[in-house]
Amino acid sequence: MRILLFILLLAIAFFRFTFILPAFAVEASEGAKIFEANCSSCHIGGGNILISHKTLKKEALSSNLENYNQEGIQAIIHQVQNGKNAMPAFKNKLSNEEILQVAAYVFQKAETGW
Repeated sequence: MRILLFILLLAIAFFRFTFILPAFAVEASEGAKIFEANCSSCHIGGGNILISHKTLKKEALSSNLENYNQEGIQAIIHQVQNGKNAMPAFKNKLSNEEILQVAAYVFQKAETGW
């Protein structure tokens, strides 16, 4: 009986975090995991520890990435693949799928204000 109650409570908690509080679901996404493993050392919380004005906030992406305003996520993918200045290229470190996942994560976080 206790096991059944525990499973029910766990299911309710999972439902709440996934559907009622979607920001928590995003945090657990593959893109978030890839970001944490590869990007967060320089871009913690969407910031930039090396060049303070080149953050991952929407306003900064709009002014720092070519074609961001027209292409959105494609501009982020290009930056992740090829790097620029102090940012290394990740095309030889991450798969195309991983690059897409982390770019989608960054785009979504930029759109919602980190």
